[in-house]
Parts: sequence; structure tokens; C-alpha cells
Amino acid sequence: MTDLTKIPVTVITGFLGAGKTTLIRHLMQNPQGRRLAILVNEFGTVGVDGDILKSCADESCPVENIVELANGCICCTVADDFIPTIEALMALPQRPDHILIETSGLALPKPLLKAFDWPAIRSRITVDGVVALADAEAVAAGRFAPDPAAVDAQRAADDSLDHETPLSEVFEDQIACADIILLTKADLAGEEGLAAARAVIEAETPRRLPIIHVTDGSIDPRVILGLNAAAEDDIAARPSHHDGHDDHEHDDFDSVVIDLPEVADIDDLVARVQALAREQKILRVKGYVAVEGRPMRLLLQAVGERVRHQFDRPWGTTPRQSRLVVIAEHDDIDKAAIRRQLGV
Repeated sequence: MTDLTKIPVTVITGFLGAGKTTLIRHLMQNPQGRRLAILVNEFGTVGVDGDILKSCADESCPVENIVELANGCICCTVADDFIPTIEALMALPQRPDHILIETSGLALPKPLLKAFDWPAIRSRITVDGVVALADAEAVAAGRFAPDPAAVDAQRAADDSLDHETPLSEVFEDQIACADIILLTKADLAGEEGLAAARAVIEAETPRRLPIIHVTDGSIDPRVILGLNAAAEDDIAARPSHHDGHDDHEHDDFDSVVIDLPEVADIDDLVARVQALAREQKILRVKGYVAVEGRPMRLLLQAVGERVRHQFDRPWGTTPRQSRLVVIAEHDDIDKAAIRRQLGV
């Protein structure tokens, strides 16, 4: 690559827990000769996803090529955070061949695309493509595109439902901005679920797009990298609920960081997290847990009541501390109740 060649950037978007980090880990393990750099944007002050990716760093994507921006949506902090970070990645001693951007699950991708027209970077970088991930099982269950008859019934019963929820707007904006859509967790959705999810997505897309189902982020990188979409020049074809507005409200969502003592019973913790989803309407839980008698740290991630956990690596020099990030819609989050539910 010569210095005059624009560095391609792939924007990876998708709702909370759709599998963005898992996909990036797969791309890191299969770089196909590319030297990668990664920008991870998280909602909340604790960077769990960035830490996961740094644990996978290798010569194709060393730790210094992985940058976190926490507690601030990059589509709303372009000048202060995004532009300087991109410039720093382009100025690395070994210039990356491709940059991956993992947006937060609450981010709208279209305002981010507009940032690529920023004078400081527009001649040196291009959006190779926008990849939107959607949880096939969740979409098939109608969580973001409910049955019209059911919606009408709810509206008749409650005047406050006479508009789309923030969650549905985020979901629809991410789909509308995409160049390719990945239906994730295909193994959990099954054939019927995948067909139902595909139908929902096709009804939401403003133009015909490839829709591919994947499990555990496993996909040939050639399918999603090298799209040459130049998406920054194609913004008009990517409609948004927020067109005509300078920003969007992240006050609709909130997060709380919970520090826990060492855990003796993993199953009990899982049950408590599942109860949070039922009783406190929690959207997402993620973090690391210290388990009594175990030298490895436990990585825990939850989407609604679906909780996954695994021991990922030894604590080493990292402080042995259990810490979970809990995310919910602003009106639903009760920090005191969450702490009680988790036993702290």
C-alpha cells in the first residue's frame, strides 16, 4: 500500500449483544495478510469489549493497534474523540491495511459516516462498507418489529405508545445504513427463526442488501471486507429517523457499573442476572467475575435473559475484581434495585 492509497475502514454496527466483538475476534484470527487496527466504542466507562479484543492481539493486530473510546458515542463526539483517534491509528509506525470500527450498540451509523468527510481525514481514508449485525433469534421473536396488530392493540390501551421506541429506531437506522447484514446466532434461531428474521429485515431495508446468517462470528473475511462501498459518498441512500437533526438522544439509555465480591456459585449469579432482565427490564450485562478458588477470570455476557459465560484467561497482574456493566433504557434503570438483585 502506498501513502497515497486511502485506508479502508469497515464500520461494524448492531444492537446490544448482536455479536460485534465475536465477529471482530474472528477477523483478527483470519486477517488474510492484512495488518489490522481496531477502534472500539463502548457505552459506559468500563471497556469490556476492548479488553476482550486486546487479549486476542497478535502480530497482525498488536495491542497498540486496538483503541477504546468509552463513555461517549463516537457519532456524537466526532471532533473531540473520533477524528484524533483515527489520525493516531493512521500515524502508527506500521500503517494499518484496514481499520475496523466497532460502534456501541446504541450508536447510529449514519452520523459517523458523515465524519469521514472531515477535512483532516477525507483524502486519506474511506468507508469500505457498513456491516450491520442483527440477533436472528431476537428479531424473529419480534422484539424490534412487533406484529402490527399487537402494536395497534397496545396503542389503543396506552397513549404513550403512539410512537416508536428508541430501541426500534436504533435498530432500523442500523439496518438502513448497512451494505451487508449478518444474521447472528443462527444456531439458536433455527431455520424458521432465520426465515422470520430475514423477512423482518427485508421489510426494513430501503434497498436490496445481502443478508447472511452466521454462528459465532464465523464468516469468510472476503465476504465483508473489500466491499469498496465508499459509503461516505452514498449517504443519501441510507435514510435515518434522525435525518435533519444534528444529534440523537443517548439520554434514553443509562448504565451502571456494579462491583461484586468474589463469587462462590456461578449458577446463582447467572440466575440473578436473568432475574434482572425479567424484573428490571435490563437490556445488557457484561463484565468479568472473580470466582472463589479459580485462577481464571470469568467473562460474563448477557442479552436479556440469555446469559453466556466462560473462563477466558488468568487474572495475572490485573486486579482480581468482579465488575459488571448493566445497560437499560433510562426510565427502566433502578441502580439501587440492580445492586440488591445482584446481592451487593
